[in-house]
Amino acid sequence: MSDRYIPRLMKRYREEVVPALLQELGLSNALAAPRLEKIVVNCGMGKSENQQAVLDGAATQLGAIAGQKPIITRARKSIAGFKLRAGDRIGLKVTLRGQRMYEFMDRLMHVAIPRVRDFRGLPATSFDKAGNYTMGLAEHTVFPEIDIDKVERVFGMDITFVIANGSREKSLAFLRKMGMPMRTESDGANGG
Repeated sequence: MSDRYIPRLMKRYREEVVPALLQELGLSNALAAPRLEKIVVNCGMGKSENQQAVLDGAATQLGAIAGQKPIITRARKSIAGFKLRAGDRIGLKVTLRGQRMYEFMDRLMHVAIPRVRDFRGLPATSFDKAGNYTMGLAEHTVFPEIDIDKVERVFGMDITFVIANGSREKSLAFLRKMGMPMRTESDGANGG
């Protein structure tokens, strides 16, 4: 059992981040420390003429990025102004847990985000009331798994980090300890 693969970010969380969070947040139990529960990657593709071909290409590319097959999201209700009917295919979604989740976060932080043009740090304000953090990427081509020459349509994605035992402050401390490039308060609100 000792030769079982453990992602380096998962190992870092267990060995370095949890003890640091316990001390910083004044917690007495390791189970009370904020932890990553899942990562949800959502790509809204909108409605287009050749929707099936666009979705198939995007699903293949998102599958390569995430390491698992995405599911197709559908419109919940009809909106005449957008020529959208309930049940139309409008996007893709992947929910990552366990080792894939840590591998994706590692590649996102150390490979994809540094490739974003004019990047100055992630805003520290994108938390919801439960302490979950959502960030957006304008182009999926920042991931090294994507061959830019074979991309027909560039799409963006929203990435949500669902953090258990988190409030805004606890989750921010957790993400900073994990190595997420967050802006500090002195960087300003419109820093990039």
